[in-house]
Amino acid sequence: MKKRRTKLAILIAVFALVAAACSSGGDDAGDGDFRIAIVAPSASNDLAFTQSIVDAANVLKESGVISEVAITDGTFVVDDAAVAIRGYADDGYDLVIAHGSQYGGSLQEIAPDFPETSFAWGTSADTFGLPNVYSYEAASDQGGRVMGIMAAALSNSDVVGIVGPIEVGDAKLYVDGFKAGVLIQKPGADVRVNYIDSFSDVALASEAATSLIGAGADVLSGTAQMVVGAVGVAKTEGVLWFGTQANQTSLAPEIVVASQVYHWDVILEEIINNVKDGKLGGELRQRGAGHRIQRWL
Repeated sequence: MKKRRTKLAILIAVFALVAAACSSGGDDAGDGDFRIAIVAPSASNDLAFTQSIVDAANVLKESGVISEVAITDGTFVVDDAAVAIRGYADDGYDLVIAHGSQYGGSLQEIAPDFPETSFAWGTSADTFGLPNVYSYEAASDQGGRVMGIMAAALSNSDVVGIVGPIEVGDAKLYVDGFKAGVLIQKPGADVRVNYIDSFSDVALASEAATSLIGAGADVLSGTAQMVVGAVGVAKTEGVLWFGTQANQTSLAPEIVVASQVYHWDVILEEIINNVKDGKLGGELRQRGAGHRIQRWL
């Protein structure tokens, strides 16, 4: 571990460059009532995808940008999410957020029925050509690349494993960026990626992590709600972990080296300003500075 700490210290300057760039761009997303609703696939405290958007909304509520946040979480079943999305639109919320790439088809059907309501969904780059739909995406490959460089520097076996969910949105961006970072630091490293075709299957994530460690990986990373399973395996085996989306340190402080933390409040505030100005949608919002990397051993 001492050797790993020394290697990591060399990278702090690079690390700080990525960590420095996120601050809310607050024009005056103003005073007055603005109600948002969030529909998300997993628990609000999942230390991953759903928590990232819930934390952002709470930041904006505390600062007075929005007056109310309603949350329906745990909607892994897309039909259940569609019911919630439609319900919030019926209830007159100013912005309805469908936080999951799996919700795109539902939103494409629902949004035209509520032309005076603004919708947002992510992570995706597609607004379906609808004037009341925003899409949003984090440039997660940027932080992923930095953490991949760190992971390669800390690996003694030169085998690094990544547990991925489904090859879409910020998940694919992160996995590709992390892999690229490893190979920048160590061009000869063996980077093994295991997509389990699920955002939520904790057991499959555990199996993938076990398989990667069995193949010699001494550093792991992964993205989506299911990574709690992979982190548990890494903790048991004493394998280092790099997290993304939310700060995952509390899952296993002894092995979580760093977490790329999404700050969706940067993008959400821009969307809210636009909605207040009368532009209900039709734009992609993407930020490379909408995230920070937190904590190192």
